[in-house]
Amino acid sequence: MGVGTSVLAIDAGNSKTDVAVVAADGEVVGAARGGGFQPPRVGVEAAVDILQEAVTRALAQAGTDSVGHVSACLANADLPVEERELAGALRGRAWGPSVDVRNDTFAILRAGLLEDAEPRGVAVVCGAGINCVGMLPDGRTARFPAIGRLSGDWGGGGGLAEEALWYAARAEDGRGEATALREALPAHFGLPSMYALIEALHLGSIPAVRRHELTPVLFAAAAAGDPVSRSLVDRMADEVVAMSTVALDRLGLLGEEAPVLLGGSVLAARHPQLDDRIRALLAERAPKAEARVVVARPVLGAALLGLDQVGSSTEVHARVRAHYEGAGPARG
Repeated sequence: MGVGTSVLAIDAGNSKTDVAVVAADGEVVGAARGGGFQPPRVGVEAAVDILQEAVTRALAQAGTDSVGHVSACLANADLPVEERELAGALRGRAWGPSVDVRNDTFAILRAGLLEDAEPRGVAVVCGAGINCVGMLPDGRTARFPAIGRLSGDWGGGGGLAEEALWYAARAEDGRGEATALREALPAHFGLPSMYALIEALHLGSIPAVRRHELTPVLFAAAAAGDPVSRSLVDRMADEVVAMSTVALDRLGLLGEEAPVLLGGSVLAARHPQLDDRIRALLAERAPKAEARVVVARPVLGAALLGLDQVGSSTEVHARVRAHYEGAGPARG
């Protein structure tokens, strides 16, 4: 495979990395999966070493050692300064002469934008956390820092689990209102009380990483009619719509037809209460917006962003899309 305008696409999340090598004609000629990308925990170079392992396998499958352009959508690239630092680290690996690094939310955005000739729209991703980005065909973007409560964020699967624990703890000790979460959360782990669950989480007998298991419990309680749980689901919908309408407004799309893409495990699950409220609020605040749930794999978005950068034709874009059609749901 000649270098030409070939693209190395990388979608790197906290838990896993997908890599694809796309030839100039849009054929996916190499692919690999690797470990998670966590530079805050292990350092930038060690994190890029994880990418290197998957990239090496994908390039070998493609029969080359470099490409024309590297398009990398990376978790933990939350601020432009972090994107620049990571781009420098990737250039040092000599995978290709040009490198574009973006936050991994852009991969889900681009994967869901079916309008390849003029991609425009906004995506809200609600997985472990929450983030929102938008883009226009001329390259302008809208984004948020999305680093948690420090930057004004609320919700996501992790945030919902924390809120559920807070309300359940207060229901048990008398400081808060009654909620079915008081029994449902400890029961999920086979424990008799919130006190027992608090103790298990605090002492580590239940690892903190398992807290995400409580988000489906919250949605089940909401579906069964628990008022506290339902209020949390409604607030999650309000946050999704607040972020998306602000991003639409920043891009001048609030009064125009534009897709609002919903991705990540929480939104892709299409919980009826959450999904219905998001669509109802969007109809009020951005009447021309079209809500779509993204089911394509995010590495497709990284590939399409790369093809955008090198000026590939819509036919090349379509060939890549056809490769990934029906390949599975987006990562959260």
